[in-house]
Amino acid sequence: MNLFNQSILAVGVAALVSGCSSFQHRNQMSSFNTAYSTGDYENALNAVSFETSEGEAVDTEGHLLELLHQGELYRLTGQYQKAADTFDLAEEGMKYLDTEGVVEEAAEGFMAVMVNDSERDYEALMSEAVLVNTYKGLAFLAAGNNEYARIEFNRANDRTRRAVEYFQKEIEAQQTALDEQAEDEESNASLVNNSLNNEDLHTAIAENYGAPSSWSVFPEFIVPSATYLHGLYFLANASSGADYERAATSLKRVAEMNPDSSILRADAELAVGLSTGSVSRSELGAQVWIVYENGLGPVLEESRFDVPLLLFHGNQHAPAYFGLALPKYSSRQAVPGTIGVVGDEGESIETERISDMGTVIRTEMKERFPGVLARAVTSAVIKAVLQNEASEQFGIVGQLGAAALTAATTQADLRGWQAMPDHWQAARLDRPESGTLTLMDHHGSVLGNLDLPDRPFTLVYVKRPTTLAPATVITMDLQGKSEATFARFPEETEQTQVSSAQ
Repeated sequence: MNLFNQSILAVGVAALVSGCSSFQHRNQMSSFNTAYSTGDYENALNAVSFETSEGEAVDTEGHLLELLHQGELYRLTGQYQKAADTFDLAEEGMKYLDTEGVVEEAAEGFMAVMVNDSERDYEALMSEAVLVNTYKGLAFLAAGNNEYARIEFNRANDRTRRAVEYFQKEIEAQQTALDEQAEDEESNASLVNNSLNNEDLHTAIAENYGAPSSWSVFPEFIVPSATYLHGLYFLANASSGADYERAATSLKRVAEMNPDSSILRADAELAVGLSTGSVSRSELGAQVWIVYENGLGPVLEESRFDVPLLLFHGNQHAPAYFGLALPKYSSRQAVPGTIGVVGDEGESIETERISDMGTVIRTEMKERFPGVLARAVTSAVIKAVLQNEASEQFGIVGQLGAAALTAATTQADLRGWQAMPDHWQAARLDRPESGTLTLMDHHGSVLGNLDLPDRPFTLVYVKRPTTLAPATVITMDLQGKSEATFARFPEETEQTQVSSAQ
């Protein structure tokens, strides 16, 4: 069997595999979202569970997406050690973000080009990796394990710091590999390079997909909620001037990303005051922060359209139009309004929006887009060449067969972590003398009442995916000296105020 026939056979087999795996993923995520959006976390966990033979190590790369969902479900059900252990496994599956860097395994690289990106093991976004460390930090804090919480908040901050360098290396390595392979002017890599540099291609993308340069993004990569929690943690746990500086740096950075936020500005000023000594910690009084994860985060949809690729006809390049499928983020719903917080004085303080997940992901996608586009164009070029070869060797039958295979395998990778929120809100207040807070929903109705620990710094962490789901409320000592309390509000939907000890 010659190379061409082998290639056609490989694409044909892969098309069947691709179709099955895409269907399985859509079915799995549909089951997960149906349960998750109503707060049925037991069935949501069942949807993302998988079996591993006894004594066999977990395939952390192959099951990375399931592990991400499982870890957050364990955290939302008060199983903090299970959450941390599962997120540990997820981190093992994301080692490429720290070690492999941009080196693709040969088999996965071939499948991504010959079929589509969804044939590779899922590769988490850097923003997802940052949230893994943040959620682990919160899980350890809730379990009263302050030492490990400190490690995870530092890891989240370090990932953020190194992200831009990683993106740059990823793009440079892909371009270097393409340039090296393109030295032969008649090679597929040369065709890819010429197509990528073709102005008509970028015009078609801008008209059908949207130019990345026009996206609403942060000026630099940051996951503001993670950086904010890093700042709060070190403000509460500062044992030296360096710790206060660390807190001030993080909180100022987040405030600069959202200059209209009064809570971010006030927290940054507090951290600066503590770091300079203009604010006395002993005179500050006990503080309570409410951080609210609201809604369902963005998901990927496929944007499919025809683009001009430069192919050889005779001894010259000529444009030919072929299909391209690119992933594009789409917003989902958020719970309307804010959370009201009522203390002893009866006055309600409202949470305010501090960060949204869509801007975080678009910022990262803008950095990664050259690589996504290069792989999609490479796949399209190779399939176009195979289609032309099929037409020449087998006539109309070969052309139609190759065209059908091309259509079947031209798909965008739509996988992603769907337990992330639409956005975060926050508020801060002095701890009421009674030690009791009342949380109000967006209608002004009582969500539930909280008994606060008698601690200098308390974090009330709330997560609610939709109005159909109860709010999960985890009340933590920010210094990690005691275990958290766990509740679901409104109270009538679940038994309330159960201990977080599992």
